[in-house]
Amino acid sequence: MSTAHIADSHDLIRVTGARENNLKDVSVEIPKRRLTVFTGVSGSGKSSLVFGTIAAESQRMINETYSAFVQGFMPTLARPDVDVLEGLTTAIIVDQERMGANPRSTVGTATDANAMLRILFSRLGKPHIGSPQAFSFNVASISGAGAVTVEKGGRTVKERRAFSVTGGMCPRCEGMGKVSDIDLTQLYDDSKSLNEGAVTIPGYSMEGWYGRIFRGSGFFDPDKPIAKYTKRELNDLLYKEPTKIKVEGINLTYAGLVPSIQKSFLSKDVDALQPHIRAFVDRVVTFAVCPECDGTRLSEAARSSTIGGVSIADACAMQISDLAQWVAGLDEPSVAPLLGKLRHTLDSFVGIGLGYLSLDRSAGTLSGGEAQRTKMIRHLGSSLTDVTYVFDEPTIGLHPHDIQRMNELLLQLRDKGNTVLVVEHKPEAIAIADHVVDLGPGAGTAGGEVVFEGTVDGLRGSRTLTGRHLDDRASLKDTVRKPSGTLEIRGAATHNLRDVDVDIPLGVLVVVTGVAGSGKSSLIHGSVAGREGVVAVDQAPIRGSRRSNPATYTGLLEPIRKAFAKANGVKPALFSANSEGACPACNGAGVIYTDLGIMAGVATVCEECEGKRFQASVLEYTFGGRDISEVLAMPVSEAEEFFGAGEARTPAAHAILERLADVGLGYLSLGQPLTTLSGGERQRLKLATRMGDKGGVYVLDEPTTGLHLADVEQLLALLDRLVDAGKSVIVIEHHQAVMAHADWIIDLGPGAGHDGGRVVFEGTPADLVATRSTLTGEHLAAYVS
Repeated sequence: MSTAHIADSHDLIRVTGARENNLKDVSVEIPKRRLTVFTGVSGSGKSSLVFGTIAAESQRMINETYSAFVQGFMPTLARPDVDVLEGLTTAIIVDQERMGANPRSTVGTATDANAMLRILFSRLGKPHIGSPQAFSFNVASISGAGAVTVEKGGRTVKERRAFSVTGGMCPRCEGMGKVSDIDLTQLYDDSKSLNEGAVTIPGYSMEGWYGRIFRGSGFFDPDKPIAKYTKRELNDLLYKEPTKIKVEGINLTYAGLVPSIQKSFLSKDVDALQPHIRAFVDRVVTFAVCPECDGTRLSEAARSSTIGGVSIADACAMQISDLAQWVAGLDEPSVAPLLGKLRHTLDSFVGIGLGYLSLDRSAGTLSGGEAQRTKMIRHLGSSLTDVTYVFDEPTIGLHPHDIQRMNELLLQLRDKGNTVLVVEHKPEAIAIADHVVDLGPGAGTAGGEVVFEGTVDGLRGSRTLTGRHLDDRASLKDTVRKPSGTLEIRGAATHNLRDVDVDIPLGVLVVVTGVAGSGKSSLIHGSVAGREGVVAVDQAPIRGSRRSNPATYTGLLEPIRKAFAKANGVKPALFSANSEGACPACNGAGVIYTDLGIMAGVATVCEECEGKRFQASVLEYTFGGRDISEVLAMPVSEAEEFFGAGEARTPAAHAILERLADVGLGYLSLGQPLTTLSGGERQRLKLATRMGDKGGVYVLDEPTTGLHLADVEQLLALLDRLVDAGKSVIVIEHHQAVMAHADWIIDLGPGAGHDGGRVVFEGTPADLVATRSTLTGEHLAAYVS
């Protein structure tokens, strides 16, 4: 009789007493080598349990196995707030974080496909031009020679040395594929003199330092109109390199307008600039495709070496599904292992539904869902087993047609003997779970508890919010609204669009849909988003430090500070924890951070302000019977009532709070750090902020991201309110409930990449369901029936 080995008994991951963020002493047992889905409303604590507790502790323990020297180069992770974690295995996290928008990063460089292609061309390319570096657009060609001093046998000897590196970088655009040019007409008005305010650069007024420098430089007459400057004077105004000058006995530095703005604005990340400066940069800098390399980023030599007439630039520009076929046709025993690995990587792209991308696509232009699937590629062929894969909503950005394929990949990973943990809202993805953990019952402080554990059928029968909404099916509207006009798009050809002509009806709810890669974002962001009066809320992540919170991000703190200042007869700066009102002990952070080198830093609540972030004297000032720290601790729903009526009535603050409640963030507290918000919460925070912008057309890019089934109804009600208020709403969306609720649908396809880029249907949802002429029509018909 064989008894089970004791080593086989560890088949559960046990979590006991998890208190990370809003979790309330959560204890849960998760089966290993199974697919477990975590559900619950946005803000219920799913990410805190899966990412903040299980995955974080696994990664921290792995990092501790390295030497102290290596740990010094790694991010330090604090131990999660949990009593016991047992049975953990190595965690591999595949999250929704967008790939860095580094202009040098492409799909090829991010997945190692480029590295393999470079080796391939350096071995097989004709003519042979050099090592793999010669095909890299990030390596410049350099050479040099000179004398070096060497110590030999106790004597100092001088030797002549020469070196050269052959890189593949295009010398004109420095491997960027684009060249930038400055539109000088946007820098100044040449009909005016400097003293009349000719310079139109933000911050360059003649009353401040710049005025003193320009007037006192002596290079030109500040009272002469710029149009009358000599060549020399104009050159000094625009291009003069930094030069020391003396004005009224003070040493200053004068620099021309072009080097000044290159240093102060253009050398920084455009997204990090203030909005008015970003608008100026957009106006003043024009980007054009590099004329020398034609946008390929590569030098002439790198483009001249080919394999069967195909250069590395041609290979990177191909759609990946076509490139995979080309690589499959190469047969060269000398590079057989390399070809095998490259084929596998390219086939993984096709298998995961990203065959429509090309390797030269800039990584920063991928959507959240595309970035997540790109990261999955390196794990698909991995021979590792018994690891824990952690996914954050892998169905984001996927058409119902593509979700089936994603489900197969998740099951494939599980069937190799891995534990797969998925945070998910889509019923089609929840359906494949072996085990479900439902968190709730509400969000924020009303959540953080496990309300159900068991099978999918058990979840259906439970009375939890997820269980009740799991089989929800939206019905088509009986009547649709009539448009008030049209927005014309003619000859749209961005990315894979094929001269698309389409009329978008105004004054109604329009949904633009189609499989991933069919050209939806290219059509709307390329032809609608930049127009006058259009407010576009895209998927770009919102950035914020632990000092940022919903109140600072939305501009809500401004009217609140002014109201406190007016009521107490003091200045508004006292009511900012980042300014004069900050507690001096913790500088307004509320906690004191102690850095312990290679070990995780310790954060302790500040003893002086007890985590309230303000000086004691500031907390003596009240407004409506509350001090500023009590107001920042309020959830949005409570603050909405507080500022809506009575002695604390503040219309400017109330309007912002109303928008936050409308997008389903009523449970967030005003002072909660942005770093603790989930991806869906951040997107809705951005949506609430942009809803205050003046504009007649709103463009929303997948607003259901991170939304629970129950919250989708609230979002639809919000979209209806916008339309009823006379706005036009255009939504890029895959969620069938949003499609069914639309007044008009524009469906792109029929496939992805060069198989897409055409409008395959325009009309009402009822017509789409009746004809079932497209993939979307078939899935929508199945959903509403």
